[in-house]
Amino acid sequence: MGFGCKTLLCLFFTVVVVLLQEASARQQQYYYNVSGLRNRKQVSGCNLFQGQWVFDPSYPYYDSSGCPFIDAEFDCLKYGRPDKQYLKYSWKPDGCNLPRFDGASFLAKWRGKKIMFVGDSLSLNMWESMACMIHASVPNSKTTFVRKSPLSFVIFEDYGVTLYLYRTPYLVDIVKENVGDVLNLGSIKGGNAWIGMDLLIFNSWHWWTHKGKSEGWDYIRDGSALYKDMNRLEAYNKGLATWANWVDTNVDQTKTKVFFQGISPTHYDQG
Repeated sequence: MGFGCKTLLCLFFTVVVVLLQEASARQQQYYYNVSGLRNRKQVSGCNLFQGQWVFDPSYPYYDSSGCPFIDAEFDCLKYGRPDKQYLKYSWKPDGCNLPRFDGASFLAKWRGKKIMFVGDSLSLNMWESMACMIHASVPNSKTTFVRKSPLSFVIFEDYGVTLYLYRTPYLVDIVKENVGDVLNLGSIKGGNAWIGMDLLIFNSWHWWTHKGKSEGWDYIRDGSALYKDMNRLEAYNKGLATWANWVDTNVDQTKTKVFFQGISPTHYDQG
C-alpha cells in the first residue's frame, strides 16, 4: 500500500487482490468457495484470513507521490509523515505464500473486463490503491482517468480493463423529499450504474452510525413510514436486505463475482 491503512482494510484488500488474480486464472485450488465463507473455509485448505503481518523490504508496491489517482488527503508522505516503516509490511497466511502482485499479468488476465468498487471511503481506498499498484507495475500503459461524483473510473486502455468507483456510503438511496434528504431503506436506484460489471466489491457500515451534523440524511424512510431516527442496526439490516435483494434480482453470479466487506476501521481513532 502507498498510504497508511488500518489492518482490516489492508487485509481485506490483500485478500481481494489475491482472489482476483487467482479467479482470473481459474485456479480452483486457491480461491474461496462462496458457500463456505461464513466459516472462513477455503477449498485448498489455505485460509487467507489466518496469518500475520511480516516485514517485507520489497514493499511498498508503489510510491504514492508518483501515482496520479490518490487523493491528496491520503498521501501521507507528501504531507510530512516522517516514518516509512508502516509501508513495509505484507500479509503472510499461515498455510501458503501469496504471489506477488504483477500488474501486467493482472491486466492480461482481466483484459476487457470491468471491476467496480461500491461504497464509502473504504471502497475509495481500495480503488485508489489497486489503480496505483497497476500503474506502478505497468507505468507505460495508456490510461484514461475520470473523477466525478458518484462515479469515477480508470481505464487501462492497452488492455481494456476499467476500474470503477461508485461512492455511496449506505448502498441504498438518499432522495430529496419535501422534508429534506431522506435515507430510503427500500430504494436502490443507484444500482443502475452497477449493472454489467464482471466484478462487484461492496462495502457499507460506519456512516450508518454517525450522529448529529455528520449524518448524511434528515429523515429515514421505511416503506410508508418516515422517521427522524431509528435503531441504526435495524436500519442497516433493512438497507442490506434491500441491497441483497438487488443482487439476487440483477446480478448473474455465473458471470459476475460479488464480494461484500462490511465493517470498516474508524478513520479518527488510531486505537
